[in-house]
Amino acid sequence: MGNIFSQAFPPKSLFSVEQIPDLAGQVIVVTGHVLNNMALLNKNAKVYLAARSKSRADDAIEWLKTETNGKAPIFLKLDLGSLDSVRKAAEEFKSKEQELHVLFNNAGVLMPPVEQRTANGYDLQFGTNVLGHYFFTILLLPTLIHTAKNSPLAHGHARVINTSSSMVYFVPKEGIAWETLGTDMSSIAACKKLGANGLYAQSKLALRRPGDYVELTESRESANRPSAPSTMVVFEDYKPRSLSRELRSSHSVVVWHFAGWSKP
Repeated sequence: MGNIFSQAFPPKSLFSVEQIPDLAGQVIVVTGHVLNNMALLNKNAKVYLAARSKSRADDAIEWLKTETNGKAPIFLKLDLGSLDSVRKAAEEFKSKEQELHVLFNNAGVLMPPVEQRTANGYDLQFGTNVLGHYFFTILLLPTLIHTAKNSPLAHGHARVINTSSSMVYFVPKEGIAWETLGTDMSSIAACKKLGANGLYAQSKLALRRPGDYVELTESRESANRPSAPSTMVVFEDYKPRSLSRELRSSHSVVVWHFAGWSKP
């Protein structure tokens, strides 16, 4: 219960956006969140705004220009509800960039009708919030690894940041209801039984990966590098708390914090 109250009434932040270090030269992909882009642009990062709607993204980009003295993200078309679209987005990004320092998996859907499915037939919330982001991350992982190993700005690390939610505290005690994750009629029936709230909560539980690292030990063939450090892609999750974003036309949540951002 204390965790729930701390999310509803968070203490004063120990870290502010102003404390984010200069990000000049770093490439960052943000799925779905406009205001995240503003903070990163103001710190001189090269930002890709990955979103489904180009017209809405164009409106957001024009607004960001007015808020950042002309800085703007680059639009990357991404529909997380379609694995084909996810693949195309990753391919387009990799055709333009050799490095990726940070991937913010932030887009999502919030409690749509339980009958709604992704283009591939999965529950819309789990399919968008989890499967789409997971596939996107896997496709970009080689670029993240390359960046961690080779970019002087990475200091041996690249980051994947997943947006979770305090709704994880409302997941049924059994955890993820695996029977809801299929594409057949029995899965649809299981989704209806669990309900929109439960489906959303379990999607956010699946995004939580505390202390999870993909560690890639560099070759130590050398007597030249007897103590070569490991290269890591660091996976983090955060439960945002203080900035509003639109998830669906009928829902708005108060979310965001930058706590934990620091140079590796």
